[in-house]
Amino acid sequence: MAKRMSKAKQLRESLSKGPLVIPGGFSPLVGMIAEQLGYSAVYMSGYGTSAFRLGLPDVGLISLPEMVDAAKNFARSISIPLIADADTGYGNVINVIRTLHEFEAAGVAGLQLEDQIWPKKCGHMEGKAIIPEREMVGKIRACVDAKTDEDFLIIARTDARTVEGYKEAIKRANSYADAGADIIFVESPLTEEEVREVPKVVKAPVLINMSEGAKTPLFTSQELMEFGYRIILWPSSATWAAAGAIKEVLEVLLREGTTTALEEKMVDFKRFNDLIGLKKIYEVEARYNR
Repeated sequence: MAKRMSKAKQLRESLSKGPLVIPGGFSPLVGMIAEQLGYSAVYMSGYGTSAFRLGLPDVGLISLPEMVDAAKNFARSISIPLIADADTGYGNVINVIRTLHEFEAAGVAGLQLEDQIWPKKCGHMEGKAIIPEREMVGKIRACVDAKTDEDFLIIARTDARTVEGYKEAIKRANSYADAGADIIFVESPLTEEEVREVPKVVKAPVLINMSEGAKTPLFTSQELMEFGYRIILWPSSATWAAAGAIKEVLEVLLREGTTTALEEKMVDFKRFNDLIGLKKIYEVEARYNR
């Protein structure tokens, strides 16, 4: 029997064919929808996971075990690769090694590691602080050495732009590339000029995230591909859309005593069961209960 390609290798092969547009999610349901729509990969957002799992903002309150458990359920529900937000690695270089091994074991294809202090904050929030560059370099090198699947993707993010300025962010980005990171993520470029320039001055493939209402100006995925970005991440769009839809349906129910006015917007009972794989469950039951 031929050995199945790892999801990490699958992700690398997809990247070798061209830039990827990757949606972010807060639950396996988002990943299942993304796969059915034809996306090549999906991202598990720490922001969304903290909100929907804990009811708390993205300020370093969600723990490694909680994120790994979420990632395990997420990854096994889809056949496309999952990239996980690993925040700062949850501690020093020793913690980072454990973080990498836990996410690998959970079936994740790659992780994103950032250079904030712990506890961290969402990259577009105020009040961030960053660790020394040499400490982050050590974390990246440790991840590269510790991974058991050579294709496992290491995404290194610097939050220096809104802490110490653009020049420091680019300096760190290139230092992290030299340390062995596969993809570089310069968080929160503030102007159109910066967004355009980052892929030209960073000596590794680059990722950008598009967060509606946040610090970075929004562009279309096609524009960002033309600028030279290899991964265009929309990390929170589904999270905010889900919150908006939940709010709307509860408002209508409270006001009208029924959800009839919104039925066309909903995925109804049958379609939702189809979406989450009930048919396959029935097929397995029938096969073994004959």
